[in-house]
Amino acid sequence: MKQLFKKIGLAVAGATIAGALTLSSAFANEPIKLGSVLSVTGPAAFLGDPELKTLQMYVEKINKEGGVLGRPIQLTHYDDGSDAGKANGFAKRLIEEDKVDLIVGGTTTGSTMSMVPLVEKAGLPFISLAGAVVIVEPVKKWVFKTPHTDRMAAEKVFEDMKKRNLTQVALLSETSGFGQSGKRETEAMAAKLGITLVANETYGPKDTDMSPQLTKIRNAPGVQAVFVFGLGQGPAIVTKNYQQLGIKLPLYHAHGVASEEFIKLAGAAAEGVRLPAAALLVADKLDAKDPQKPVAMAYKKAYNERYKEDVSTFGGHAYDGLMMVVEAIKRAGGTDKAKVRDEIEKTKGFIGTAGKVNMSPTDHMGLDLSAFRMLEVKNGDWALIN
Repeated sequence: MKQLFKKIGLAVAGATIAGALTLSSAFANEPIKLGSVLSVTGPAAFLGDPELKTLQMYVEKINKEGGVLGRPIQLTHYDDGSDAGKANGFAKRLIEEDKVDLIVGGTTTGSTMSMVPLVEKAGLPFISLAGAVVIVEPVKKWVFKTPHTDRMAAEKVFEDMKKRNLTQVALLSETSGFGQSGKRETEAMAAKLGITLVANETYGPKDTDMSPQLTKIRNAPGVQAVFVFGLGQGPAIVTKNYQQLGIKLPLYHAHGVASEEFIKLAGAAAEGVRLPAAALLVADKLDAKDPQKPVAMAYKKAYNERYKEDVSTFGGHAYDGLMMVVEAIKRAGGTDKAKVRDEIEKTKGFIGTAGKVNMSPTDHMGLDLSAFRMLEVKNGDWALIN
């Protein structure tokens, strides 16, 4: 048995060495070390899984085409299992042991915020793929993000509600970092836009039945619509419970469920649900003159062909983060961390799957409200609301 394990160990080591020799023969220069911590498993898996697949697919593509400045990208990634505490440990490993040049990742707000102090202390460029506004407000020198914020989601949803004369709203938010930040931003936006929150309930990210909270909401006096602020599987459970309880009020979600996977998980109960999302989900329905259409369609085609799966905005966020990093490295002429950070901050007119990005020293996301599209589930698919 010992001999067998020894042979296996030698085989694995040989494969690793062979891979390293192949890489070194193809590229004369040192690799660009890209780190990533993603929630590939756990409650946020349907966000983290397409993010990792996207990074792997495009790193492979970039390397086949000659790398960046003649250097290959070496991707080192860890799965935090949707656990913010693990994300902190993995970020520390990326910085101290793997010696990465920069990080693209942090699927959830909780994971991202657990990593922020480490990258700030290390002076390492970090592009998060999470949604909460707290990630970039106040501005943190080394931290950027690609998705739209929870504040934007609340504003977009309330704008749509007001068009439908819905001003008495019930909020159901998740107790995750994303949900908590979303709750705060929704409460503030409601006060700003003249929306009254007649009920305000919460649920845990691992809860499997939200019927008690929804029953309270159904019984709230004067409620006209329901807004759910969460991510991953929880909102799909809420949507199923909503149908089971026979609630007929308009149902809205935040962008934490902007994926075909949400429709699959919620099934027929998702019909009529509205939410703000990136144009990627309706790429084929965009106007031919829309500058996002070629970008979104190219990403969608590549992802579909490689993985035989539908795209999600979450994978799109990883694409945007990686491409902005690649362009910043090119402009910086290398991987000097301070120079790359400065070039990310100077990103202007970048057309990604999330929208047109214009960053600045006071804006480390670079998206405005026009980057959000209002979508509705119709006949089991996403439809664009004009």
